[in-house]
Amino acid sequence: MERWNGRVALVTGASVGIGAAIARALVQHGMKVVGCARTVEKIEKLAAECRSAGYSGILVPYKCDLSSEEDILSMFSAIKTLHQGVDVCINNAGLAQAEPLLSGKTSGWRTMVDVNILALSICTREAYQSMKERNVDDGHIININSMSGHRVVPSGDVHFYSATKYAVTALTEGLRQELREAKTHIRATCISPGLVETEFAFRLYNNNPEKAAGTYESIKCLKADDIASAVMYVLSAPPHVQIGDIQMRPVEQVS
Repeated sequence: MERWNGRVALVTGASVGIGAAIARALVQHGMKVVGCARTVEKIEKLAAECRSAGYSGILVPYKCDLSSEEDILSMFSAIKTLHQGVDVCINNAGLAQAEPLLSGKTSGWRTMVDVNILALSICTREAYQSMKERNVDDGHIININSMSGHRVVPSGDVHFYSATKYAVTALTEGLRQELREAKTHIRATCISPGLVETEFAFRLYNNNPEKAAGTYESIKCLKADDIASAVMYVLSAPPHVQIGDIQMRPVEQVS
């Protein structure tokens, strides 16, 4: 991780869970991390914790609604002004809403598309342009995907969500191919976790906290720090090594 010391990373959805764990780990390894979310109070608290711990990097909270392209473009403009640009882009933000294919609300589907697919694609485009205009040839774009981007479980509540994650699988491979065509050494990776103990299920089943809690009590789940460790592994790979996808599950998870 030494070569990333002092360089700039963007982490979307950095206020809680996997995003917060990734942001902390990057700061620990000396990076300047812009952590964005719709509300930044928790990121501000995390930034203070990183300072108190004496980490060599810094965490910069940034308020951004990822469902708004205008907000995303403003954020990249601010990063350019304050930190020159982005060297690593971690597209972590994502959400699921319990909206089945046969009875779901269009508004819920649209929200998932806006955040899980479009925001990820806009951030990817802008991060690449930021790297290109500064002749950064060793940048990295990492998409936090899901095992739901590789198989469909028999639960209508997550079928549309799974479709958005299949899109992330395709987008990451398409990105890898376009980066090769551009004759750059910028790398693209997705990390696909199974069940991770975060706020994810509580947001999915926001009207049924018992069901959400039961999701995490059924097996010994992955922790957010496990995903952060996978990100560090990907970033630490030698420059000639491209890791396409890391699929990781709890040992006890069935599918």
